[in-house]
Amino acid sequence: MSLKIRLARAGAKKRPFYKIVLADSRSPRDGKFLEKLGTYNPMLPKEHAERLVLKEDRIKHWLGVGAQPTDRCAKFFSDAGYIAARPRAEQTKKPLPKAKAQERMKQAAKEAAAE
Repeated sequence: MSLKIRLARAGAKKRPFYKIVLADSRSPRDGKFLEKLGTYNPMLPKEHAERLVLKEDRIKHWLGVGAQPTDRCAKFFSDAGYIAARPRAEQTKKPLPKAKAQERMKQAAKEAAAE
């Protein structure tokens, strides 16, 4: 049985509230879980104490046993100092200009530098 530490959504429409839970990786997002490890309320300001509440001892226990956090939970845990930060994935090149537009920009920069 592979264990995941992940967010389970609660709260009303357009008013999200998340429970940080330990669950079997095969169970649904808001379904059955083994243990509640904390809460996350994104509606509160970033500096508010109740925005992110974590049970440090239980989280460290389950990480030591081999539970895998999701990307968002791993970010929370690395900010709290429980685990090392994961490397950021390289951004896609989709929003960059295409090859011809990049060439035009390089030529324009050369002409501007020559003047």
